[in-house]
Amino acid sequence: MNTALEILQKYWGYQSFRKKQDVIIEAVLQKQDVLALLPTGGGKSICYQVPALAMEGTCLVISPLIALMQDQVQQLKKRGIKAVAITSAMSPREIDIQLDNAIYGNTKFLYVSPERLKSRIFKVRFKKMNISLIAIDEAHCISEWGYDFRPAYLDICELKSSKPNTPFLALTATATPEVVIDIQEKLGFKKQNVIFDSFERTNIAYNTSQSNNKTNRILEFLKNRTESGIVYCKTRKNVKNLALTLRDNGVNCAFYHGGLNAKSRSEIQEKWIKNEIQIIVCTNAFGMGIDKPDVRFVLHYDIPETLEAYFQEAGRAGRDEQFAQTELFYEPVDIEKLQESVQSKFPPAEQIKRTYSALGNHFQLAYGSGKDEVFAFDMLEFCDKYKFELITTYNSLRLLQLAQFISLSDEFNSPSRIQFIVSNTELYQFQVRDEDCNKIIQFLLRTHMGIFDDLLAINEKKIASYTGLSEKTITQKLEYLEQNNAIKYIANRKGTFITYTVERLTEENLSLPAALYHKRKISANKKMDAVIHYLNATDCSSKLLLAYFGQENAPDCGICARCKQSKTSISKHLKEDLMDYVKKSFSQNQELEIGLIISELKQHNKDEILSGIRWLLDHSLALSDPLGKKIMKP
Repeated sequence: MNTALEILQKYWGYQSFRKKQDVIIEAVLQKQDVLALLPTGGGKSICYQVPALAMEGTCLVISPLIALMQDQVQQLKKRGIKAVAITSAMSPREIDIQLDNAIYGNTKFLYVSPERLKSRIFKVRFKKMNISLIAIDEAHCISEWGYDFRPAYLDICELKSSKPNTPFLALTATATPEVVIDIQEKLGFKKQNVIFDSFERTNIAYNTSQSNNKTNRILEFLKNRTESGIVYCKTRKNVKNLALTLRDNGVNCAFYHGGLNAKSRSEIQEKWIKNEIQIIVCTNAFGMGIDKPDVRFVLHYDIPETLEAYFQEAGRAGRDEQFAQTELFYEPVDIEKLQESVQSKFPPAEQIKRTYSALGNHFQLAYGSGKDEVFAFDMLEFCDKYKFELITTYNSLRLLQLAQFISLSDEFNSPSRIQFIVSNTELYQFQVRDEDCNKIIQFLLRTHMGIFDDLLAINEKKIASYTGLSEKTITQKLEYLEQNNAIKYIANRKGTFITYTVERLTEENLSLPAALYHKRKISANKKMDAVIHYLNATDCSSKLLLAYFGQENAPDCGICARCKQSKTSISKHLKEDLMDYVKKSFSQNQELEIGLIISELKQHNKDEILSGIRWLLDHSLALSDPLGKKIMKP
């Protein structure tokens, strides 16, 4: 077996590990459950990829975004390593083959989303796999107190029941002390085991900038710049409008958000990576998992709602360890908008219940029914029908999703999905009566294992190709089968889908857990207050951020605007005392030793006086001799 260092050198060409990577890898090889805390750009993927290559079997990687998974798979394949990602874009047959390969083939890395863990076909195949390691990327998503909680992450712990001796490696770059504890509890660690490196990024200057016109300030910042950068906005509308304004002012940029089709997103991302596009204006849908080392600046047009989100997004700058800047631009009114936005995320409990009740009526769903049923959902139509406010409705649905009563998904260009809901015998009656239905059913039975158990993705064009029927006929026959209660059929369409994860409840039986609503609201307000404090503070920006993540007593970075400002100013009282003392001494033609100044100005401490003297020298109000030991009149 190759050693970890030999594997690193062979596949990645690095001669040594970064700080803490080797310690994390050794713990994994010792079969320990580990929570690894490394800064953004700190090489987290190496921490599971290297030990997995040193171990027998397949490494299961649980990751939150398709783009993140696909990027990792592509990078591994370039190095000659067998890796695959299971995504919703794959057909059931393709998924079936890849899961089989993970059991019987030589697949080294299997990437899946946390939602995939619930599917029956995955559960059955997982038990047969030789899993060497389970890596959980963006592990803060498992914590209700994390900034990006995803309920599906809570299912990860169940994997331990069938693979009790397989180690968990949880990885994140954004976790407060509270979240660090919660991650380990949610994953069922037998004992706490946290390995962390400093989150400090000494090459990044974190800056904030308040003005009455942030668009103009951004244009000033970008003037004459040719380096690669990112500008984050909170909404798709802001993304598009700002990008158009920048273009009108000669900036080489493109905009990116989740509403664009997959092809457009991929093309924009590729051009930016190749530096054909200088700047990406985007929502936070962009950037995660993209390894572009030469990003020289990250700008924020809107105030992020948490320091976790800000720190992660800002951390995409300067991964080559060269100097990089971040600038958070805001206007006074933006703080009020932030406060309103956070409060709107927690509608009154009665409004949440009304929304849930209206949803059931909208889908004509009886109480006690609907579990696992999927409905296409038009938010605007729903709000108009029931006279609900849009933002309040969205946040009500989001909380219902967090409580796992429903699942709300934006699936643009979602593939059609189908499930047989009658027995083989009943299905045969449709085959006998209709030749076209027979051709379709036979094809689906041959190619879609598990179609009686789950809603599976289908491709009408592919069915048409194999059966010789037109796509229109395929759709008509599937709709006919659905009308006769033989199948569930959700046709391909753009939009939002709602899945009932439990049967419909009455309003009396619907209650949100206190931890989900009240405690989460308190937590959201604390996070918001931390952001506002960060904006208003005068201390070193890096030091404040590190303290938020539990890294106390970090040094001043020396490169942010606040540090530079502190170097160029002293208190009014100290300045007056120093100038008076120096003028008095100069009037007597005396050269003053620094030691004498410190002993005479006893009302100030030594460090303050030394900083004050440096300030005087920097501003040519006094000069020192070449040895810097004396203060002399210019």
